[in-house]
Amino acid sequence: MSVLKDIRERAAKHNKTIVLPEGYDDRIIEAAEMITKEGVAKVILLGKPEEIERKALANGWDLSGVKVIDHLKSDKMEAYVKEFTELRKSKGMTVEQAAEILRDPLYFGVMMVKMGDADGMTAGAVYATGDVLRPALQIIKTAPGIPVVSSCFIMEMPDTSFGANGAFVYGDCGVNPDPDAHQLGAIAVSTAMTMKQVVGYEPIVALLSFSTKGSAEHPKIDKVREATRIAQETAPHILFDGELQGDAALVEDVAKSKAPGSKVAGKANVLVFPDLDSGNIAYKLTQRLAGAQAVGPLCQGFAKPVNDLSRGCNATDVMNAVAVTVLQSVL
Repeated sequence: MSVLKDIRERAAKHNKTIVLPEGYDDRIIEAAEMITKEGVAKVILLGKPEEIERKALANGWDLSGVKVIDHLKSDKMEAYVKEFTELRKSKGMTVEQAAEILRDPLYFGVMMVKMGDADGMTAGAVYATGDVLRPALQIIKTAPGIPVVSSCFIMEMPDTSFGANGAFVYGDCGVNPDPDAHQLGAIAVSTAMTMKQVVGYEPIVALLSFSTKGSAEHPKIDKVREATRIAQETAPHILFDGELQGDAALVEDVAKSKAPGSKVAGKANVLVFPDLDSGNIAYKLTQRLAGAQAVGPLCQGFAKPVNDLSRGCNATDVMNAVAVTVLQSVL
């Protein structure tokens, strides 16, 4: 079974509600039908019901079971405005400003998640990444003990002899250009949790470098060593090791000579890269040269899940991102 099919099937077991604030986009409407028919999640679309229903009818999409809310007329707006004003009062937020900001469907959608009226939000088919993440950073904020939001990719390899039956999670590949040791340690923990919650395997986490266990010395290596220590202290129940080179992390014969005694070396299914250069390059090389399927970028580190879509996504991509969001919401 493919990773994505397994993710969708496991998501369907949890009966979670995901808000899609870009309710006027054809891909989102089509995805809402698909998500509902497969039972992946309960869907809330934001927008004027009559306009969304007209588009659905014109394209033959059945929105039975999909909830459509005109957020501008929502009876929740007053409570959301009050809560948002309180959340941002240290920034000088007034009730009038909050009411204007919450006219934006992205902000309203995130407030639905904050207030427990949805379990997560998926957006980005229309809006840019910064527009999607900004309200989440202001309202949801990061999970306890995680100081930074990051991104990851699920990589499904054709060769199933590596990783978790061919599956890996790579992080961070899209957000933090040059994380310090504390940020990198947090990224390692977040990426491990993505492997466990979303992919469904116990994480075995390698923090990568151009050195293995002291084979070289450099401040960049020191950062990875310190990040490994921080990750181990933050989540002692998870297997972390570093610094490890790529071959030592993946190949058991190499691991035996370079990192004997390591519980991670040669067995890693989560790869944490020291900076965005290496992470972004690695996932694209893996995708293109090894023929891996790349799923992402997925957001991680938020207290409640918000995921960003590519503006080039199709309806199936939206459904898969919603399935991931569901599993991230399951504690």
